[in-house]
Amino acid sequence: MGALISILIVTFMGSVYSLTSRISASGLPTIHFADKPAHLRVRRAKGSDEVDEISIKALLETKCPSLFSEFKPLWWLPNGHFQTLYCVLGDFTKNDLMWYTRTYLKLADDGTIGLDFAPPDHAEKLKDDTPIVVVQHGLTGGSYEAYIRAILSRACASVDEGGLGYRAVVINFRGCAGVPVTSPLLYSAAHTNDTRRALMYIAKLYPNAPLLGLGFSLGSNVITRYLGEEGNASRLHAACVLACPWDLKANNDGLLSSFTGRHIYSRGMGGNLMRLLKRHLHVISQDPDHYVAQAAENALKLKNPTLEDFDQAFTRVGGGPPPNFPFPDSEAYYIWGSSHKIVSKITVPFLAINAADDPVVRHVPMDGEGNGLVVMELTTGGGHLGWFQQGPGYVDRWTTKPVLEWLKLVGDDVAYDPKPKGLPTYTDKDGFLREEGRPEIGVKVVEEGVIDANGGEGGVLQGL
Repeated sequence: MGALISILIVTFMGSVYSLTSRISASGLPTIHFADKPAHLRVRRAKGSDEVDEISIKALLETKCPSLFSEFKPLWWLPNGHFQTLYCVLGDFTKNDLMWYTRTYLKLADDGTIGLDFAPPDHAEKLKDDTPIVVVQHGLTGGSYEAYIRAILSRACASVDEGGLGYRAVVINFRGCAGVPVTSPLLYSAAHTNDTRRALMYIAKLYPNAPLLGLGFSLGSNVITRYLGEEGNASRLHAACVLACPWDLKANNDGLLSSFTGRHIYSRGMGGNLMRLLKRHLHVISQDPDHYVAQAAENALKLKNPTLEDFDQAFTRVGGGPPPNFPFPDSEAYYIWGSSHKIVSKITVPFLAINAADDPVVRHVPMDGEGNGLVVMELTTGGGHLGWFQQGPGYVDRWTTKPVLEWLKLVGDDVAYDPKPKGLPTYTDKDGFLREEGRPEIGVKVVEEGVIDANGGEGGVLQGL
């Protein structure tokens, strides 16, 4: 009932806002390259050993022309509010259908994450060096999200069918998309160890495949932080992030500065997190004296919380492990967990796309901190994870084509060092795959099975 009420409120407020907004969010994007764009080693032909060194700017201009194209929103979704509303309210169950093979990984701290591989027969047919798109979803989403399926349905389709012929794997956070919570911790925009664990396992499974990161909203922040923290040790070969929240404090302040931001978007996200917490409370509160269980108890006292309310009560405590967590307050968590200050440390080709009318992410850094490998794009419209435009007989997303062009460039054309990325791994006596020097980075497969990811998850607002 809470989710339905939130939808009705959002619909009403969006309608009111549309009456006061007469400017369509169409137009050409703003794209920032560093003063000295990095040069990438590019194959002269697919599979060729001959390479040329070409600037990332020239490559995008020739290989990714859609990045420079005009965004033209549907006439009935003219601004960022309507674009974002449609992410929540739209029916996407009949388009971009996806099925996955799910692998549950038990983690070294007794937690569990779910990796959804596509195509479902991922162990067969495709070559072992086929590029793999590694996805991190939004706040409370999962592999079922329409914004993920829009890209993966095409990326994983065969070349004969007009696709890229790639593999993909969605890293579902603890407690999301049917993944059980098996320890007194959830996840957050700042906690990157679960990403490290998943990438270690994927790289071990496919040591010859380039791993191409693809992040959405909260998942974008996680990928960006992971890349900056790992530097040259990153297991990702390239990455693209959409609707990254960047400066968590500035964007939280931006949300709370307007009526719609505070009472619609922030409370919508806070409500989603509250429902997720309640769903897994029986595990998190098994030991009532545990500090995370006590934080959960405090969170349950909240009535219709904003995102900041929930983060203050729970995320700053249960969103990750010590020594960084718990934080003294949500502001300290936001400042520490932001990704905008770590972009200069990224060492792989990196593309970020945000929308200027995103009502959730209102502060977007566009300088890339001078990093020649980083490209920052700001479209005139699109809302938060929307970018809806007219497709061939259906509602399509503007971002789908440029992201696919980017994935093809960094998957097929860029020539990478064949030397394995990341720290060496080993399997311990208990069957955990671990990284040398990082005993906390350990995983073990506990279950596998095929899932249908086209119906969403009950009780959680989609598209956030």
